[in-house]
Amino acid sequence: MSETIQIKYFYPDMERLAYIGGKSDWIDLRCAERTELKRGEFRLIPLGVGMRLPAGYEAHVVPRSSTFKNWGILQTNSMGVIDESYCGDNDQWRLPVYATRDTVIEAGDRICQFRIVAHQPQIVFDEVERLEEADRGGFGSTGAR
Repeated sequence: MSETIQIKYFYPDMERLAYIGGKSDWIDLRCAERTELKRGEFRLIPLGVGMRLPAGYEAHVVPRSSTFKNWGILQTNSMGVIDESYCGDNDQWRLPVYATRDTVIEAGDRICQFRIVAHQPQIVFDEVERLEEADRGGFGSTGAR
């Protein structure tokens, strides 16, 4: 099954979005313009696209596995969530980053990735005294090996 999503490219010469053949259902996003950052600097890096997501869907934006190694940047919100209301003509997607070292990201560099997911269903919480399952030992208890 496939969905059709309207996309606007803010830079006419930028590479168009596409899946990486058979490797993942995430789609890479690229830095839209050359960006220089000094250590300790925050910036919203333009990704060159805006989309009109279908009702009931949102995009999750995260760094690529090589992003920190290659550029020393951290996504400041850990994971970006773009909902279907962010779809105006000037609503360009951006990656909020913090530089841990001086770095230069060139236009076209693949710096993050996204996937589109359905909204969480409405949840009703049922308060109980006990969860009735075996304890795993608490947060972080599975060890390092």
